[in-house]
Amino acid sequence: MKKQIILVGLLSVLGGCTGTNNEIIVDKTLTDIYSTAYTEFNDENYEAAATEFLKAESQHPASPWAPDALIMAAYSYYMDNDFAGAILTTDRFMRFHPGHKDVPYVMYLRAMCHYRQVSDVRREPGESAYALQQFQTLVQRFPNSPYAKNAENKILILKNYIAGKVMYSARNDMARENWPSAINRLQSVIKDAQETVMPAEAMYRLTECYTAIGLPEQAAGYAEMLRLNFPDNEWTSRLDKHQKNH
Repeated sequence: MKKQIILVGLLSVLGGCTGTNNEIIVDKTLTDIYSTAYTEFNDENYEAAATEFLKAESQHPASPWAPDALIMAAYSYYMDNDFAGAILTTDRFMRFHPGHKDVPYVMYLRAMCHYRQVSDVRREPGESAYALQQFQTLVQRFPNSPYAKNAENKILILKNYIAGKVMYSARNDMARENWPSAINRLQSVIKDAQETVMPAEAMYRLTECYTAIGLPEQAAGYAEMLRLNFPDNEWTSRLDKHQKNH
């Protein structure tokens, strides 16, 4: 993920600029800022590095290096686990440089900021939905970018995660015998999470729910659906074993 920028080339370009004395001073100042920023970054002082990169961008917004400065500031925040700072910086980049060649990378970095904040299914703060939306947008807009394949993998992980959260809530509903809520959640998994590993368990749980409320025909329907769609699944085996024992 690390954005590679050759500092030597930057110093050479800036050092070779000509113009008035004032312009030379400005160029040297920009060079000095970049030098300090990369020194801090290489020393893993990421917060200080971000500050310096942002200084380079804010003091020289018309410089061709301004977009790179924002990218490196965002990446520095990311490396410092300051995801809020990274997201704000990527937002600034997208606002001022929407047509830049590195937009796919910036979108990927912003998505990763949300992805890194996804917790387990019991303490979901909503970051999974933000991450999913960001990765999907990246794949839709830039399907041939170097980051698209990784984004697709993350999308599948997140869809399984979100479906797992719904399943977790459905199991809790079942434990409390809140059958209508459990049924609604389980049916939503079958409808909306077909790409995940969760529908088989959802069908199995629905047979349990409808059996518990005395609707054997509906239970039998979901049992048949489970066998047809997942004949070799562990939940099918569990269903067959359960029905043999009863």
